[in-house]
Amino acid sequence: MENEVLLDAAAVHRCRRRVHLEHAPEHRDTPLGPPDPATEQRIADAAAHREEIRRRLIEAAAGEWVTVPRELPAEERVALTERAIEEGASHIWGALLPADRRGHRRGGAELLIRDGQGYLPMLVVRHRITDPGTGAITTAPTDLDPAHATADDRRKVRSQPRDQLRLAHLRRMLEGLGLASARPLGGVIGLDADVVLWHDLSAPTWPGGRNALTEYDARFADRLAVAQAAASGGPVLAEPSRVLECRTCPWWVTCEPQLRALRDVSLVVRGEDAVELRRAGVSTVDKLAALDPADEPPILWTSGTFADAVALARAWLADLTVVRKVPEVVVPRADVELDVDMESFGESGAYLWGCLLSGADIGIERGYRAFVTWDPLPTVDEARSFAEFWGWLREVRGRAEAAGLTFRAYCYNAMAENRWLFGSVERFADFEGIPAKREVQSFVDSDQWVDLFRSVSDQFLCARGKGLKVVAPVAGFTWRDPEAGGEASMRWYRAAVGMDGGEPDPGQRDRLLRYNEDDVLATKALREWMSGPAAEIPYMGDL
Repeated sequence: MENEVLLDAAAVHRCRRRVHLEHAPEHRDTPLGPPDPATEQRIADAAAHREEIRRRLIEAAAGEWVTVPRELPAEERVALTERAIEEGASHIWGALLPADRRGHRRGGAELLIRDGQGYLPMLVVRHRITDPGTGAITTAPTDLDPAHATADDRRKVRSQPRDQLRLAHLRRMLEGLGLASARPLGGVIGLDADVVLWHDLSAPTWPGGRNALTEYDARFADRLAVAQAAASGGPVLAEPSRVLECRTCPWWVTCEPQLRALRDVSLVVRGEDAVELRRAGVSTVDKLAALDPADEPPILWTSGTFADAVALARAWLADLTVVRKVPEVVVPRADVELDVDMESFGESGAYLWGCLLSGADIGIERGYRAFVTWDPLPTVDEARSFAEFWGWLREVRGRAEAAGLTFRAYCYNAMAENRWLFGSVERFADFEGIPAKREVQSFVDSDQWVDLFRSVSDQFLCARGKGLKVVAPVAGFTWRDPEAGGEASMRWYRAAVGMDGGEPDPGQRDRLLRYNEDDVLATKALREWMSGPAAEIPYMGDL
């Protein structure tokens, strides 16, 4: 049927406007933006991860296994899945379920596990699904029987709502097809592949005492209404609004011109605040900019301050990238200064710690230095490069102290660096040269470790974002590589280490080192600019 609406699990967490655009007949031939390189990379990595898990499970888990190849056309995959179900296969890998036309659902699972007269869905994902703690319900990494599951005294569930919503989607599909297990369970194997995590989809684990199925049903009903209205030419139930998802959405090429033409308030205020502002009649950047920042906001404000939002609107109208929030910009400085930037490859590890030493002479060569491993991640050689980095950092700090000089190290958004500082300590604790966690914690907690992102956030309003690639050019810095960015670096890394089967590319290694050097040069340029020329940036109180 031409206008039949079938939604997959992604629709329940996808932007409502995107759901509308994907089902509106008038948008079927709309040229979309190019594929997001980072998304493509994640898809490729997830496929490789699934294949490795499939191999492990088939070797270890008893029972009759049927594999449905993903590269086959959808019709053939559905037919193979149905045949395996009819034959009572205990495990169906790559299952693609027949469309549930009554429920308007389509989808498949990495694995269906026979449980009594029905099936349980299982996902294989390339993100972490547990954190240190207690209470997660798990089995061993190749034990696919939830009857063996116990409360884990070393792990707690990491919040991954998309996993639970996808399991709920598959549960509803299996119910509609009369194939659901009597137990409302679903399993997930994550990036670490150290356990199978079992979710009880009927347990009240969501805010307000809701369970995953209840949450899913409400979201699915909303997205289905949006899609059906779009497909039938009915009322538009989802107008464009800028949200976090827009950064990588192929439909942004359609939404951005509309939002700019409307001068929509979501260009400077996002999320529910933008929605509520529209309802209150403040639908444009102009209307927001015209409000008095000293007044009470026209809605219940939830993000930042209302005065900052008004100033952002005024900065946007004045075509300013940044404005000052404070009369005087202050950034901590020291006699000996070090800029640090880490490069990681997804969840696999941190392969490069780049450092730029400047300031007073302490007998260590100043300039750029990289601590790197070119063994494809994950690799134990990461322990060696991290230990060398930390040992060098320890020596720099020690020499500065011995000379009676102050020392500070700078990064841009310490959340990333801190994650891999502590992650490296935990993963490689038994390797030579790896510091104790308390030593790293002491450094991170000290005033020697300065997050310039926080300094920028506290002292500037950024109308076009606060990323280093946005803010550093205001300080006059430019990257040598025109493609410089985190997404591109993922592609360069694959080539640099020969991850896709080819020979390692020395040219891409040099490119990554140059990119990393520019990142630390950018943080140096930014803090030097904040120490002086930033005073010339317009002050929000004067807009």
